[in-house]
Amino acid sequence: MTSHNINILLADDDKDDCMFFKEALEELQLQTKLTTVHDGEQLMQLLTDKSNDHFHVLFLDLNMPRKNGATCLQEIKSSKKLKSLPVIIFSTSYDEQIADLLYKNGAHYYICKPADFSEFQKVIQHAITLVSGKNSTEPLKEKFLLNNLKKTAH
Repeated sequence: MTSHNINILLADDDKDDCMFFKEALEELQLQTKLTTVHDGEQLMQLLTDKSNDHFHVLFLDLNMPRKNGATCLQEIKSSKKLKSLPVIIFSTSYDEQIADLLYKNGAHYYICKPADFSEFQKVIQHAITLVSGKNSTEPLKEKFLLNNLKKTAH
């Protein structure tokens, strides 16, 4: 992929999901640095701290304590300093109306967390490839959802 380190920020209050993400990232063998925060206030404090690292991408959970992901997204996209940061919504649930609103508010992609580890790895790698190649360009609406949510009926 790229030869430089990709500085990734993960905002998710679920410690198991954070560990799952870290393991998936390690197995992809990409040159990355992962920073994790566990609530929206911690996220915004880190992003607005003048001494922070420059992050290449933010994977943002919607359902976090103290400040939810949608509120954080609005604050990020209304900040001159932060608005070019690619934000990938990373959530266990999917609601089309909420996804539409997140797209309009500047999120780059939406991933519904897959339970399968190999699928989890694929979608993370795909997302990182997309944002590191284009960085801050917004995707077309029909490419906003990165994983297929259509389940086959049994």
